[in-house]
Amino acid sequence: MVAGGKWRGHAICYHYDQGVWIYVDTGQPVEAWKERPCGECGLCDTPEGHDGCLGELFGVMNACCGHGDVADAYIQYPGDWIIQGQEAVDAINDLKRN
Repeated sequence: MVAGGKWRGHAICYHYDQGVWIYVDTGQPVEAWKERPCGECGLCDTPEGHDGCLGELFGVMNACCGHGDVADAYIQYPGDWIIQGQEAVDAINDLKRN
């Protein structure tokens, strides 16, 4: 049996012979994720390491768009206040408009 899932918007599966998670489409180990664009929007991370679709969001310490999976989206504000899921997606959209 093969375990599968998604990582940053790309289908992945566990390669038992190699003992690593790999991208289904390329066979590359998932550890090479920094070189891959988002599987949802197609944008690469910014040179500063932000999600390409987000850039730098004012007043935000860390954030992730979820790469097509709303449940994976989050925003961490200074002071360790974190919102997740749809609440984070809505906040990201608001911050990008401003």
